[in-house]
Amino acid sequence: MQEQTYRRVDVGVTLKVSPEGNVRPLTITFENGKTYTIDRLKERKRAAATKVGGTGIRYTVVIQNRETYLFEDEGKWFVEAKNYAV
Repeated sequence: MQEQTYRRVDVGVTLKVSPEGNVRPLTITFENGKTYTIDRLKERKRAAATKVGGTGIRYTVVIQNRETYLFEDEGKWFVEAKNYAV
């Protein structure tokens, strides 16, 4: 069985910012133009991107009933995407 590998994928994010300065991501747009709505924000904390390296604010989000991590690092947003063997 081949070990799953990951890569960092920079994404566009639509945000809602409250008057108090709280940031909530609403959508994620990938490099191919596909946009996904974030159904739920579960958690926000400083954490490492253990699969692709780096640190930042890690948002635990739910998209289409799947939990995933979205990272913000100095104004840039990224996800840890699976590399698929061909």
